[in-house]
Amino acid sequence: MKLSCLLHKISKGLGAIEDVKNRDDVSKRHFTYYNFLFLLLFSTAAAFGQDVAVSGKVTDSKGSGLPGVAITIKGTTRGTNTDVDGNYQFAVPANSTLSFSSIGFEPKDVAIGNKSVVNVSLSEDVKALEEVVVVGYGTVRKKDATGAVSALGSKDFQKGIVTSPEQLMQGRVAGVQITQSSGEPGGGINVRIRGTSSVLGGNNPLFVIDGVPLSGDNTSSGGDNQGVGRQPAKNPLNFLNPDDIASIDILKDASATAIYGSRGANGVVLITTKKGKGKGSLDYGYSFGISNITKKYDLLNAKEYVAAGGQDQGSSTDWQKELFRTALTHQHNLSYGGGDNAGNYRFSLGYLNQDGIVQTSNVKRYSVGFSGAKKFINNKLSIGSNLNFANTQDTGVPISENIGFEGDLMGSILKANPTRAVYNADGGFNQVTTTEPNPMAFVKLSKDKANTLRALGNINAELEILKGLKFKTVLGFDKSMSTRKQAYSRDLLVTGITNIGRVYIRDVEANNQLWENYFTYDKEFGKVTLNALLGYSYQSFENSSKNVSAANFRTSDLDLMVNNLGIAGTVAIKDATALQSVGSVVQNSNYTKDELQSYFGRVNLGFANKYLFTGTLRIDGSSKFGGNNKYGYFPSGAFKWKIVEEEFVPKEVFTDLALRVGYGVTGNQNIPHNVYDRRDRYSDYVINQNGDGITGGGLNAVAFNNPNLKWESTAALNLGIDFSILKGRLSGSIDAYNKSTKDLLFKVVAAQPAPNPFVYKNLDTDIQNRGIELALNAVVIDGKKFSWEVLFNASYNKNLVKNLIGTYDTGEINGQGLSGAFAQRLAEGQPLFAYFLREFGGFDDNGNSIYPNGDFQQFLGGKSPLPKVNAGLTNNFKYGNFDLSIFFNGVFGNYLYSNTANAFFTQGSFANGRNVTKNVIGNGEGALNAPDVSTRFLEKGNFIRMQNFSLGYRIPLKSSKILSNARVFVSGQNLFTITKYSGQDPEVSTNKSLNDIPSFGIDYTAYPRSRTYTIGASFSF
Repeated sequence: MKLSCLLHKISKGLGAIEDVKNRDDVSKRHFTYYNFLFLLLFSTAAAFGQDVAVSGKVTDSKGSGLPGVAITIKGTTRGTNTDVDGNYQFAVPANSTLSFSSIGFEPKDVAIGNKSVVNVSLSEDVKALEEVVVVGYGTVRKKDATGAVSALGSKDFQKGIVTSPEQLMQGRVAGVQITQSSGEPGGGINVRIRGTSSVLGGNNPLFVIDGVPLSGDNTSSGGDNQGVGRQPAKNPLNFLNPDDIASIDILKDASATAIYGSRGANGVVLITTKKGKGKGSLDYGYSFGISNITKKYDLLNAKEYVAAGGQDQGSSTDWQKELFRTALTHQHNLSYGGGDNAGNYRFSLGYLNQDGIVQTSNVKRYSVGFSGAKKFINNKLSIGSNLNFANTQDTGVPISENIGFEGDLMGSILKANPTRAVYNADGGFNQVTTTEPNPMAFVKLSKDKANTLRALGNINAELEILKGLKFKTVLGFDKSMSTRKQAYSRDLLVTGITNIGRVYIRDVEANNQLWENYFTYDKEFGKVTLNALLGYSYQSFENSSKNVSAANFRTSDLDLMVNNLGIAGTVAIKDATALQSVGSVVQNSNYTKDELQSYFGRVNLGFANKYLFTGTLRIDGSSKFGGNNKYGYFPSGAFKWKIVEEEFVPKEVFTDLALRVGYGVTGNQNIPHNVYDRRDRYSDYVINQNGDGITGGGLNAVAFNNPNLKWESTAALNLGIDFSILKGRLSGSIDAYNKSTKDLLFKVVAAQPAPNPFVYKNLDTDIQNRGIELALNAVVIDGKKFSWEVLFNASYNKNLVKNLIGTYDTGEINGQGLSGAFAQRLAEGQPLFAYFLREFGGFDDNGNSIYPNGDFQQFLGGKSPLPKVNAGLTNNFKYGNFDLSIFFNGVFGNYLYSNTANAFFTQGSFANGRNVTKNVIGNGEGALNAPDVSTRFLEKGNFIRMQNFSLGYRIPLKSSKILSNARVFVSGQNLFTITKYSGQDPEVSTNKSLNDIPSFGIDYTAYPRSRTYTIGASFSF
């Protein structure tokens, strides 16, 4: 009975009672009847409005409790969620109906009647549970994917302290190698998908976040190239809070990446951020991490140094202990979100404060995220938005990529005399000469701060025009502003800084705008299914920078120097006519804009759910290239045969069996901006390193007409098999591929006279990558209380350069007596960055190096820094409320060159008063032996690492009315490494580029790696 009707009858009953009291001729019998009717109706109304307590448990088909199930009173917004064990309890009106819903399960309505206990079992939604992978401009069921695509969800991600998205997938995907170039918080990361294909064009994949392709440019500035050498920019992906990421999908072969055309040659990584779901839920997580250096160099202590003949300066100092520290990390994440079929929303806040293990180094990140979507017009129109905003604050230390024997901070730590005191008797730093800097003074008398603001997001609308036909428009943006300020005190005894002091300020701005429009059409024609895509994209990339440097300060106050450049003095310089004074504040600026206009289409055809075809074409027009090659064409095709659907396949053996084949052409345009057209840049006078002269000034040409320059193109063939046996307990895939990269973008010396000393051109060269990938997923035990899952992946890749005319040197080696030295060469018949070295054969009786094959550099049978094999192994266990994950990864078949040992760990270095590792003493080398570049410093880079250990416990919350989920955990990262490499860590690759040709696999005074232990907790309200 409706409440309005009930109230109406009660009102009439009250009126009748009043009449009875006022009429003498009505018998008491009638009065008693109306009185009884009133009491009956009143009690019924009271019973209807009274809530009753209902409790119960929601389980799956196996009887396991389901956490986070949304329970609402049907027809209202009142509701609750089940706790971690699937239990619930809340007050509801009697005789109401409860609606139970959870992602991956079919919803169910249950009338409670007069029951106080209502247990519900939900059935799995087979369609919803089918794994879906994100591809360009859409999604597809994994079983229907024709290309080589790997999908990672949050359960697959790395655990512990993670600062950037790349770390989440390290070692988890076959064919994907991720190398952390240093252990610095926020340091750079190299990502290689199916090998290294390019030289100048870069080898990192295209990253696409919520549909917005990133430019791949640095969003912060690199550091000073004077005084302490070249320093890299921070990782541009650090702005994205990993806690906001829902999934990462990696497109590996050309049939999958061709939809991104000129940017898909190195693979595509699609990152999707989290969306709200279910009844509104507030989630909070906190973690606390402790980090220490994993391995110190085995240097001589003071006693050993003196015993070996070193100069005794009267003290005992462990410079590594002085400069390395126990570092702490704090991380907070807060989010609130919810959603249903009509829309969703999610807000998030994040805070990261991570100290580095080198004194003063640190990164702080403040992040804000929002995602929301709402459907209108009978769910035919959907409007949504995604936004990620971050302020990242980096505190760096003076560690460089190319400083000489005098050393940066790391170099000075390694070579400092262990008998030397840190401080003088008066408390000042004990600084002796510029060739032997005091490491502690290096840290305390310098300052390096960078602040980067970045906002990325999109607004999108999708309209269903007709049944199956939809149109979507997307407006995307990616804007960043960064300032890096470095200051070196005039009190620091370092070449180019002493008695001068220097300040470097660099501002970098980037503005990336996107507008995409595309139609999708889905239709079934009997046994034929059609999915079609047709679209247009426009994206612009604006970049500007401003550099200011100042010198000759009369103060040592670093803050005052950075914030008041006007106090910089003047420097006397002499030009061709007269001696004059020039202000020592120097600046220059630069601005570039590139545009990319694209047309793209894709057709997916399915026949009888057995035979699947995919055809893709993208046409890209780029302002980076000249008039003769504005547009590039990138087609692909793929076929998948779902063999498991054939009658001859035994279904009791196979639950999945499919064959895939795909071929396509993708491109690479990741070269400097505006290289095809002449550009003039104005720069002011530049003071030289010693502050006693200037160079430069005026307009300088930075590029010139190059109308025939065009894209690199990579043609790739992929063959794959997907399988699942033992009722799905063992599943996996095997892929074989052949990639061929041609029209290699390269920078070569220009015939003079010319506006520039160089020109960009396409080399008639072929870079091949051939490989095999294996991915396995085994459910070893699948019990109600205990389960064990094993994930394994391995990949093999062989790289080869073909048809290259001439040779090109790279891999600059720094150190005393090593001017102009290099260790790698690009040449025909060799892998990229092949080592080109003297063959070392020990020392002769005089302590000089023996070179059995002659005192000249040569190739070493294809020895390369590029790994042949990458592998990952994960074991996931679950027992009751406990969960345990153990992850190992390994790299094999590569070689590392230790420029660190070449520069610092020789007998000649010890003879000049510097510290060395213990194995140098008594190794037979003479003090006058030249430290030539040779295989003496080349080592195997093989390693197996216990990368991650994570143990968690979900707290039972049967009686909690506030918490719906609570979990505590402890994790360890980089716990131990099995390797024969003598350096600090085998996962290293310092940028040792030469003539703008990059290098790979060279170790030079890299920021050390750390071991981290983390404890934390997460709660849902």
